[in-house]
Amino acid sequence: MEPAVLGGKLASSLVAPLVKKLFVTGGPGAGLVDRPVRLTRLVSFRGEQRHLGEAEVRRLAGRLVGASLDSPGEPPFPRDEETAVADALAARLLALGDLDMDDVQAVRLGHRELADRLRRQASRPGSGADLSADAGYFLDSATEWACLHILEFFTRRSTFVARTLVAQTRGQAELIAKVDELITRMPRPDARDTAFERRYLPYVAEQCNRITIYGIDLRDSPDRWPLEVAYLSLEATGTEERATLPGEPPEPERTVHLSAEEALRGDDRVLLRGDAGSGKTTLVQWLAVTAARESSRVPYVLPLRTLIRAGALPAPAAFLTAVSCPLTPPDGWAERVLSAGRGLVLVDGLDEIPAADRNRTRDWLLALIRAFPGNRWLLTSRPTAVRPDWLAAEGFRELALTPMRQDDVTTFVRRWHAAADAPEYEAKLLDALRTKRDLARLATNPLMCGLICALHRERRGYLPTGRKELYDAALTMLLARRDRERGMEAVDLGEEAQLELLQRLAYALVLSGRTEMDLATAEGIVERALPSVASAAGQGDAATVLRTLVLRSGLLRRPGEGSLDFVHRTFQDYLGARYAVEEGHLDVIAGHAGDTQWEDVIRMAVAHARPGERAVLLRRLLAEDTPRLTLLALACLEHATALDPAVRAEVEARAGALIPPRSTADAKALAEAGPLVLELLPGPEGLTDVEAHGVTVTASLLGGQEPVGALAVLQRFRAHPALDVRRQLVGTWERFDAQEYAAEILNHLDRADLILTCATDVQRAAITGMRPWSRLAFSGAHSLSDVLTGMGAPRPLEELYLLKNPVLTDLGGLAAFGSLRRLTLDACPSVRELGQLAPLSLKELVIGPIADLTGLRELASLDLLSVAQWLPGTRLTESLPLPAPLEILFLGPGTTATTGLRGLSHWSGLKVLSLALTTSLTADDWEEVSLLPLLTSLHLHASLFPYGLGPMPVLPCVTHLRLPTLSGHEDVSVLATRLPGVRTVVVEPAPGAHVDITRFASLFPDAEVTLKDR
Repeated sequence: MEPAVLGGKLASSLVAPLVKKLFVTGGPGAGLVDRPVRLTRLVSFRGEQRHLGEAEVRRLAGRLVGASLDSPGEPPFPRDEETAVADALAARLLALGDLDMDDVQAVRLGHRELADRLRRQASRPGSGADLSADAGYFLDSATEWACLHILEFFTRRSTFVARTLVAQTRGQAELIAKVDELITRMPRPDARDTAFERRYLPYVAEQCNRITIYGIDLRDSPDRWPLEVAYLSLEATGTEERATLPGEPPEPERTVHLSAEEALRGDDRVLLRGDAGSGKTTLVQWLAVTAARESSRVPYVLPLRTLIRAGALPAPAAFLTAVSCPLTPPDGWAERVLSAGRGLVLVDGLDEIPAADRNRTRDWLLALIRAFPGNRWLLTSRPTAVRPDWLAAEGFRELALTPMRQDDVTTFVRRWHAAADAPEYEAKLLDALRTKRDLARLATNPLMCGLICALHRERRGYLPTGRKELYDAALTMLLARRDRERGMEAVDLGEEAQLELLQRLAYALVLSGRTEMDLATAEGIVERALPSVASAAGQGDAATVLRTLVLRSGLLRRPGEGSLDFVHRTFQDYLGARYAVEEGHLDVIAGHAGDTQWEDVIRMAVAHARPGERAVLLRRLLAEDTPRLTLLALACLEHATALDPAVRAEVEARAGALIPPRSTADAKALAEAGPLVLELLPGPEGLTDVEAHGVTVTASLLGGQEPVGALAVLQRFRAHPALDVRRQLVGTWERFDAQEYAAEILNHLDRADLILTCATDVQRAAITGMRPWSRLAFSGAHSLSDVLTGMGAPRPLEELYLLKNPVLTDLGGLAAFGSLRRLTLDACPSVRELGQLAPLSLKELVIGPIADLTGLRELASLDLLSVAQWLPGTRLTESLPLPAPLEILFLGPGTTATTGLRGLSHWSGLKVLSLALTTSLTADDWEEVSLLPLLTSLHLHASLFPYGLGPMPVLPCVTHLRLPTLSGHEDVSVLATRLPGVRTVVVEPAPGAHVDITRFASLFPDAEVTLKDR
């Protein structure tokens, strides 16, 4: 019978009181004084606290058995076994007093286990072993039912609850102590992982913090230097789709530009393509170093060329072993890192493994990505190693490294020389890279920049005589040594075989005048060449050989589907010239001398040719007798290591007549020869001031065609003291990048007698980064607030020129520039209220024209005033400032239409009077002039002479005469008798006019007459 069934026959109201009688009643507390509190202390029929005897227990058991038999329904066992069952139950209850446990332990056992303990404890003769099956089953059920009530009784005792809490507290303390001891003996996996990563991340940061240049065997050049010193951020490009609004047609993909190290910030999966030497591996190293130092992710640098040697590509557990990392990680560490999404997996060099292995590499990579989502993955490859969208279906974004810009090259060169501890060679190499176009075209990626730096240092800072050797070294490195020294399997094509095929492709492009050919044409050229190139003939058909050239040579690339070109135009010209010379095509080369696209081909042909062939080519160039080809011949001399001395002398003599230019006209003619001139321009050492000016004029004129080279030439003259040179440098700003020109040229100039003109917003912004200029001009529609912002806080500004500005109205903000002494307002038609300038101590004011002259009379400090618009009133004293101590006055066309010169004599301090009037002067006008006692300089513009000078009196005090804007036909003979005291005459022809200076010399035999070009 189940205890639940028995419970239906034995009411709890009967069992509970009977069970309660078995135990003594305890007081409050936890019962901790006499420990342990055993059941023998609790039962009421043992020990000194006995209240029940054995007979009473037997009577209790008998009552329980009897009540069960008397309950309604079928009896649970035969009635003749009632006494035996009661005795057996009593024996089990009496066994409570013999159990060695306390109440807490009893409750922990449970009622069934307690009943089982009682049954075993009471197992003696007469304890129920001879009962029937039904009686025995009833006995066991009754025992369990009694144990349920016994445990219920225990849990209600106040001492039990308190002691249970105490026992739990002790048990927890023991458990914590044991767990702590277990952790000490056996650390948790995450603790071991953390300890290992404290060693691994610094190892990666140190291991990857070195750049190696393969293929350089120069004795004094370092082949390794710190990554953090030499690394520079390159640019990557990719495409992205632009979101459109509902109902709008989809927009085409657009190209986006981002720094290469940001490639993984927006995308977790990137396939980065780049040409040989473009910086892919360096970027991988930089990402690894950055992640390791920031502890942002755990980097794994996995060069495929290393992994593939082992056969099977590694599982995460073997990542470190596969790359020969000496550190041993805890078991399962790599999987835990990747499972948590903390990994940065950098798989480098897909192009550096055999084509047959690339698909299984793809499967290996995708299996890792699917097994461990949430990590970041970067795969690098040359552009043509795999087809476009090779991993697009798996969510990989494709990016491509772009060539280095000029500022990237500059940064690289500076960092290279800092790392190599060779600062003395830096400036000269930068100058060569800026002025020598073919050299600059070669320096478009870190690999080639590093080679150029190394060769330049090896030759103690002198590259020109070794240009051919530079190309040879570059080709050897790209075609053979780089792969070999990186530990890659030997390429199928040898260096000579590759050169033979490449130069045929290059010559075909040169002849066609193009830089790109279709793939079918290229395969045809290779196919025709294969029979004569033994080492390539056995490597497969033309398409296979061409694919090998594209993938491994580092010189060819696929700019588009079905097309082919050279990574650098320099290599195309160099290899094409080499093939032309080998084939004896000197007439073809000379026949294209007039084509500027062939300039580099001709120079490289001279480098490859034998001495006799060089002489023939150079004489052909001189025979054309043009400045450009003469200069081209001069440029070829640097490549002609062996040449007939007579030919060399003739080239140098012919070119010497052109360089350096000895006048502005010569400089302009020289600039017409094109950018080739830039690398031939000398100086500033050894040049006269006139020649230095001519060189800067030539370089300035070429700034639009070749800004980098022109800037490099001008930079050499930035410390030149001659005013004409400095004016040329400050006046050619607009031909160059404003910020760069300001930093490289303008900020280094001696500012004496120079005015800096700003015409654009960018130029205006560049002013704030320069040392202060005391003389500034702003040309164009700049608001005064923009002008003031561009100048920054009030500077020691002395002269300000505001030119051709239709938006300028208010001048009040200029009051902050207390040092301002000269202000020019030229073609600022909206300006008004000149009285706002009264707080300034202006000495010179030039106006022409503005909205009105209101407030002009308030400017009492002026020494010089120039006005080129109508003056209101009938006398000059009604418009011009009466208290001003004027010494110089210019009156332009239309100014005196109503005033004449009446009142001019008020300013008795006038020393210089300049008249560009368009009306005849009257006797009254000349009377006012004659009343000026200090007047010594008279400027009479050509506009006066069509009307005649009128009744001009004799002015004996005038010693200086200036005649601007003359056309050459004016009758000025009257001046000879009216100005008897003149000692200097300056004649300034109008633009394009021709003036016979002898005529003026004959008119003023006692004066010094000069002709001044504008």
